[in-house]
Amino acid sequence: MIMTDIASTTRPFAPARRLDFDGLVPAFSRAVSALDDAAVAELDRTGIDAGLRELVRLRASQLNGCSYCVDTHTRAAHDAGEPLQRIAAVAVWAESNFFTVAERAAFTLTDAVTRLSETHVPDEVVAEARAQYSDEQVAALLSLIVSINAWNEIGVTARCWRPRLER
Repeated sequence: MIMTDIASTTRPFAPARRLDFDGLVPAFSRAVSALDDAAVAELDRTGIDAGLRELVRLRASQLNGCSYCVDTHTRAAHDAGEPLQRIAAVAVWAESNFFTVAERAAFTLTDAVTRLSETHVPDEVVAEARAQYSDEQVAALLSLIVSINAWNEIGVTARCWRPRLER
C-alpha cells in the first residue's frame, strides 16, 4: 500500500460552470433575490430567529446537494450565533438531541416541502408545524423553504456559484 499526501498530489474537484445565470437572466436573478428578501422580512416580522432561518436553509440545501448554498448557510448560521455542533447536526437532525420540538417541526416541514414530489407534504407535517408555530410563522417558513429551493435549483443546475475553501 502506497501512502501519499492527497493535498500535495491533487487539487480540489471543481465542477465546470454551466451557465452564468446572473449574467444571462439578470432580471430573474434579481427577482429571486427579492423573493428571498421578502421571505426573510416575513420571518423577521413573525419572530422567527435568524439562527433557525439559516438552519432551515442549510437543511434544504443539503437535501438538494447545493454545495454553494451549504457553504453559505453554514457560515450564516454560525454568524447568527449557532454553535458548530448544531450546524453539523442539521444533516442528521432526526437523530440529534440538539434541537427543540419546534425546530424539529421546522425541519420536518423543510424536508417534506423540499421532497415535494415524494412526500406531497402530508397533513400531519403541516399540523405539527402549526402546533409549534402560528399560522403566520408557518407561512413565513414555507416562503423561506420555497425561496431556498429556488436558489438550490439554480445553483445545482447552472453551477454558477462556487464556495471557496478557507485555509
